[in-house]
Amino acid sequence: MKEAASSRPLALDTLAVHAGQPPDPVSGAVMQPIVLASTFAQSAPGEHRGFEYSRSGNPTRNALEACIAALEKGKHGFAFSSGLGASTTILHTLKPGDHVLSGDDVYGGTFRLLDKVLAPMGITSTFVDMSNPDDVARAIRKETKMVWLETPTNPMLKIFDIAAVADIAKKQGARVVVDNTFATPVLQSPLDLGATAVLHSTTKYLNGHSDVVGGAIVTSDEALAERVRFLQNAMGAVPSPFDCYMVLRGIKTLSVRMERACASAAAIAEKLAGHAKVERVYFPGLASHRGHAIAKKQMRGFGAMITFVLKGGLESSR
Repeated sequence: MKEAASSRPLALDTLAVHAGQPPDPVSGAVMQPIVLASTFAQSAPGEHRGFEYSRSGNPTRNALEACIAALEKGKHGFAFSSGLGASTTILHTLKPGDHVLSGDDVYGGTFRLLDKVLAPMGITSTFVDMSNPDDVARAIRKETKMVWLETPTNPMLKIFDIAAVADIAKKQGARVVVDNTFATPVLQSPLDLGATAVLHSTTKYLNGHSDVVGGAIVTSDEALAERVRFLQNAMGAVPSPFDCYMVLRGIKTLSVRMERACASAAAIAEKLAGHAKVERVYFPGLASHRGHAIAKKQMRGFGAMITFVLKGGLESSR
């Protein structure tokens, strides 16, 4: 018997175009309106139509949050004014005395946040190469409340086994946050692999046009979602409605852009690997990459980022 169309899950390409964005009930517009209002009318004190003040919630932001949550297969999405705004907010679910176990190769802004901002507040961090899950098991502590990893990492493109790391963390009762910026939901689904939350700099691939700075968090953990929702409003690192619209626009072409970018990266990496002036190429799609097998297992493509080392160092590159 042929499966009913209504029972089939929507493909990622369809979600990228439509998730969280039904036609406008007033005008019928098929594109999400940009609602710039800071304040919304109330029929009586505390009685409104779901919106009261745009820091607390905005229709355009809600659409973006629902769209990203659908792409990441999560229940709750939260949009922020930058990737670091998202990172700062979720890290504020911790308290003094808590410990973060982080991958050793993380975005510089994340390292600065952990080492220079949170450490003086009594939230400590340890940085470890998570390529071998046994090293994660040895580094985790009883006070570890969050395990933080990028995969592929920025900038050395290390690959960490999300499922293996998540299994170790959950036995300790620690939440697992995966920065999925480099992979995007087109290539990798961390929540399916055991992560508690997914984080994005929407500035990068999700927006894709170098004209927005933004961030996002997605989770299906109800307790974490409740706390992040409170902190999003209390700390105020929210994006403008226009930026939300721009990211929604960019997401509509995410899948086709990633397909082309990944194909280009694979071809460029192969060329660089055979170039006489290149000492080493770091690209998960190369069989020589240490994390190639794990990337092949947990990703639907190898990404579009390449790191390479020139022979002779900086001087020879000038």
